[in-house]
Amino acid sequence: MRVLLVEDDPHTAGFIAKGLREDGHSVDHAGNGKDGLFLATTESYDAIVLDRMLPGLDGLTLLQTLRGAGNRTPVLLLTALGEVDHRVEGLRAGADDYLVKPFAYAELSARLDSILRRGSAGGSEPTRLRVADLELDLLSREARRGDKRIELQPREFRLLEYLMRQAERVVTRTMLLEAVWDYHFDPQTNVIDVHISRLRQKIDQGYPRPLLHTVRGAGYRLGA
Repeated sequence: MRVLLVEDDPHTAGFIAKGLREDGHSVDHAGNGKDGLFLATTESYDAIVLDRMLPGLDGLTLLQTLRGAGNRTPVLLLTALGEVDHRVEGLRAGADDYLVKPFAYAELSARLDSILRRGSAGGSEPTRLRVADLELDLLSREARRGDKRIELQPREFRLLEYLMRQAERVVTRTMLLEAVWDYHFDPQTNVIDVHISRLRQKIDQGYPRPLLHTVRGAGYRLGA
């Protein structure tokens, strides 16, 4: 899952981003409302975690601008304002859910899962990805090939999710570094090769038809 986090407090942003990445999600962070609006309107996200009180452009105005432009990305609104009127105001502005600070990361994660399920029920986003007999459940975070469950580490899950979303397409090292590792430069390590090798062992070993292919001089492709 790709998440946009719009939060101006460095401590809170670091806390949330760390938890999301440990869960295997890709996170882009904006520290003010204007940068958040730019990212939300130029990139594609599965969900947005949005602070209400932001410099430059407040969270409610950002949210209303998105909804007015037809952007229906699920939004979890964060605020230190816990009164009923403030929660109602946020929901009426277009938020899918509301979380009052301070909060536990486990609750934020559960609320994100909830708004994604609601959105999927409306047909906006699939909750399962499938390539041949390989299936990835984005809600339970479970991978299976045929009737066999595949145990994945968070980074492996994130890598497989990206490859499955790009099924039958060649993805380059640069694409993987940006989407899975949040690197916008090549650190000149073999981190991709190591993770691809481990993932290939888990999803292809013991099966007559491999799904994860190396495209010499170009990158990798997941497909039948």
